[in-house]
Amino acid sequence: MSSIVKCKFSKCLNANSLIEEARNLGLIPLPKNQKGIEEILMDMNIKFSPFTEEKAELGKKLYFEPRLSKSGIISCNTCHNLGLGGADGVSAAIGHRWTVNPHYLNSPTVYNSILNASQFWDGRATTLVEQAKGPIEAEPEMATPAKLAVEKISSLPEYVNEFKKIYGKSGVTFDNIADAIANFERTLITPSRFDKFLEGDENALSKKEQEGLKLFIDKGCVACHSGVNLGGNMQPFQVANQYKFASLGDFKGDENGLVKTPTLRNIAETAPYFHNGAIWSLNEAIREMGSTQLGISISNKEAETIAVFLKSLTGEKPKVIYPQLPASTEKTPKPQL
Repeated sequence: MSSIVKCKFSKCLNANSLIEEARNLGLIPLPKNQKGIEEILMDMNIKFSPFTEEKAELGKKLYFEPRLSKSGIISCNTCHNLGLGGADGVSAAIGHRWTVNPHYLNSPTVYNSILNASQFWDGRATTLVEQAKGPIEAEPEMATPAKLAVEKISSLPEYVNEFKKIYGKSGVTFDNIADAIANFERTLITPSRFDKFLEGDENALSKKEQEGLKLFIDKGCVACHSGVNLGGNMQPFQVANQYKFASLGDFKGDENGLVKTPTLRNIAETAPYFHNGAIWSLNEAIREMGSTQLGISISNKEAETIAVFLKSLTGEKPKVIYPQLPASTEKTPKPQL
């Protein structure tokens, strides 16, 4: 029996068959350009505005713009740090006046987030434009009402000119601020060796990584972690057993108890894990998912093998040069600490 198992998971693992199996289960490679992104969004019935490089460049400034926060020190990049896997590396997000997220929710990665079918842990938004508005206005996060955000950006002539050039007569509006940020976030795609494997390069993944992918499929992980983002959709949580850190925070999902399945892309860079950031070890997170969602016991060795595959999802990050932001004027509202 041991020789058969060994053959199955190493010597006899057929890369071409594994690629076909993965794709048949809904795992598809990342799109290579904005046209490809739009095709996926249309397939998911997600609305989007026309992409332009000018919008993305403006959105990049706004993504790093701390004056969009009431305190003047928090930007989108604070909780979704592009140098830290698009997250912040802490269990629960920290916002205005060092406020811990009241529901003790962990900041999800911004990389590849355009391809999520749902935004926020409870899926209350379906587009990045909707999502971008939330943290700006939320009191425990950036704490800036829409009217104040518009007032701040409108006080800076460089921004006013850019908005007029891109958005015409509508100029600086809260909708346009969010739209520009979303256009920048559309550029944060991170292709990995896994994508090359799905495209047919049988050598893109090592044999050990292929074993991990096969185990990932056979254990049933792909039931929730599927699609282009290996997640990003709404799923029931605690299907088989109670999550062992369920008492940390009061988050219970949406009105139907559904929770957004996190993307597994760049998962090795985005600890801690789960909605409340209670687990710091990738191997432990894999074992916990086996118990909580699948009702099975995943051994340490199996978790290590699956983790080897998951690390192949660490992708190449786009080069982002920190923008120079316009200087404040006498009309710019002062920070409120």
